[in-house]
Amino acid sequence: MFALSARHRRRVLVADLISTAVFPLAITGSTAVVPAVTGGLPGADALGPWIVLAYNGLFAAALLLAGALADRSARTRFFAIGNVVVAATGFASALAPDLVSLVALRAVAGIGAAMCAAGGSSMLLAVYPPEQRRRVYGYAGAVLGSSLALGPLIAQALIAAGGWPLVFVAPGAVATVAALSTLTLPGLRSPAVSENFDGVGAALFGATVATAVTALGLGFGAGIPWWVPVALLLAAVVSAIRLVRVERRAPDPAIPIGLLRIPAYRAYALATGAFMGMLVVTLAVLPRLGSAQGIGAGEAAAVLSLLTVPSTLLPLLAARIARRWARPLVTTALLTCAVTAVVLQATNRPAALLLAAAVIGLCLGLTQGVPDGQALHYVPFERGGAGAALFSTTRMSLETFTLAAATGLMAALGPSSGMAVAGAVCLIAALAVRKAVPSRDARSQPGTPGTDTSGQATRR
Repeated sequence: MFALSARHRRRVLVADLISTAVFPLAITGSTAVVPAVTGGLPGADALGPWIVLAYNGLFAAALLLAGALADRSARTRFFAIGNVVVAATGFASALAPDLVSLVALRAVAGIGAAMCAAGGSSMLLAVYPPEQRRRVYGYAGAVLGSSLALGPLIAQALIAAGGWPLVFVAPGAVATVAALSTLTLPGLRSPAVSENFDGVGAALFGATVATAVTALGLGFGAGIPWWVPVALLLAAVVSAIRLVRVERRAPDPAIPIGLLRIPAYRAYALATGAFMGMLVVTLAVLPRLGSAQGIGAGEAAAVLSLLTVPSTLLPLLAARIARRWARPLVTTALLTCAVTAVVLQATNRPAALLLAAAVIGLCLGLTQGVPDGQALHYVPFERGGAGAALFSTTRMSLETFTLAAATGLMAALGPSSGMAVAGAVCLIAALAVRKAVPSRDARSQPGTPGTDTSGQATRR
């Protein structure tokens, strides 16, 4: 672990928090502008959802590779380069001449965002000891929640002020600040990391995620031959099988196998993905259901506020509750989200939409950053980038798969079916956490510095 002064550690944290604020704004903001962009740029309307899916898919596909590279490079420089990519693609997106160009730029932005996320986590885990990580990720959860809550509102304000291009310029400007904030910080390059690099495994993982996301996103919508998504799913399966074979033989696998053997780590990663999937699907579904019911602008704003504001107000409280009750907090919130999704299959009256937004918003706010802090307690600093990237990859992959599957199902069965997909994922995640995490997980986790990936105490 790198011994930095308290001032430099705070600068590392601030830089990561600034960059963290960009990510939800990039997702929720782009989700909000899909109708305006689709109507304003030439190109097929079917490309609209891919403004979000391309970003999410490439983010998930590139995270594992980005994490491995972050651990093998100067962490702060790697982080800064990622923010420069995000900034450049954000500014370029505002000038995109058509939907195809915009989707391509969003895909590159997803790669840059993966570098930011992996580099930021690698920095944090390299300078903060395990006993301080829950507090650090409590701050990250508060920033993430605030950005998630304010993202749609900021997007609407930016659209009103200067049109949809500003929604892409704003994250680019914030990413520029994050990159500049790393100036004069130490590089944080770790000489102890093995030079062996499983590039084939990382590439196969990215190919698996990318093809699966594309297949689910296409679904069986109008104009799409049935064999196209089927062929892509088969390609994803073949790539996954090949990935398993490569990882078994690799001396230094791209996927940190030791972490995957920890049930709590796996379960909390699944829970985080389920929560994020519920959020993005709900942001896409509730406005459509409300429009079908003819709700006014005031009720629509209330739905959005109830869904997002708790994520601004509650993360620090959630971090305190999680010190003793992380497992019941997470499982209860997941089960509640699943039940709410079931209710929305039976009714989509305005009162039900308001109640659903309030319940889901409360569940998301009270768990913001909790699974992250619990799971990343296990990650040794020298594999911080890879360990955090694996966690984020699981989260983003599940979030992206959930959104892609919901998008495909909604095209065939209507908006409420998207909530059924998100609810089913939450139910599976709740059962996984309940089974894998001890009932007193907050106390049974390793709580002293020097914990390896198997959970056994080691000397530093």
